[in-house]
Order: sequence, then C-alpha cells, then structure tokens
Amino acid sequence: MLEHPEVTKTEEKLTAVVHLTVARADIQTVMGPAIAEVMAIMLAQGIVPAGPLFSYHLKRPSDIFDFEVGFPVSGVIKPSGRVKPSKLPATKLVRAVYRGGYEGLGNAWGELFGWVKDEGLNARGSLWECYAVGPETDPDPAKWRTELNCPLV
Repeated sequence: MLEHPEVTKTEEKLTAVVHLTVARADIQTVMGPAIAEVMAIMLAQGIVPAGPLFSYHLKRPSDIFDFEVGFPVSGVIKPSGRVKPSKLPATKLVRAVYRGGYEGLGNAWGELFGWVKDEGLNARGSLWECYAVGPETDPDPAKWRTELNCPLV
C-alpha cells in the first residue's frame, strides 16, 4: 500500500556507500554483502548512521541496477575498499511511503510515477528508497515501511 505522495524539498546528506551495477536478478545476492561492508567500515572509523539504510539509483532501474547502497552519516567517511563517501542531493521531489514486503516495491514505484504524471510533474532519472522499517526491525512484512523519493525536474 502506498500512502499519499507529497511534494517536498530535501537537504543534502553526507553518506557512506558502496556503488553497484548489477543485473536485476543479482540484487538479492549483492546487496546484503554491500550493506555489511559499509557497516563494518563505519564501525571501524567510529561513524554511526544518521538515518536509515537507503539505495540511491543513479537512473531508473531496468534490467540493470546502477545504484549506491549505504547510510546517511554525520561526518565524512574515509574511502576504504569499495566504501566511499557520497551524498543524497538537495532537491525538490515527490515522497511517498510504501507499506509492505519488498516484492511490492516495483508496483509501488509504478503507482508513484503514475501520480507524478497525473499531477503534471516531471521526474528526473534518479530515485532513492529509504528502508525505515524492515526485516531487521520486525519479521512481519506488513509492518515494513519504505520511503520512496522521486526527484523532480
């Protein structure tokens, strides 16, 4: 279920990420290790997350996902292995919260892009998801919350 979208503005956020370019079919096998890698480097550098896990897609996903996975941070992380500093942009966007299991995210994005079009707005090519409540917090997918962020032109 997608909660009502709203247009808002965001401030730039420093992040610690691993950049991945993978086939859609490989997403489940590469994302977990990348998250663990970011967490380990943050811990080693004494940096704590300043917000929930996110995935920032540099372009709309198709058969290939080109994205960063990581966490907002309160200070700049030093590059180590695949982990590097990055940023979530300051931008005007449409935001909505999806409730449910991750298998429904594709349909939720479709619904959000439909809303954007119906409102006469223009989406950029990038987007990001913030995983506010997920399996690490509650095993019941009905309680999971994913924030969908669709930057506007």
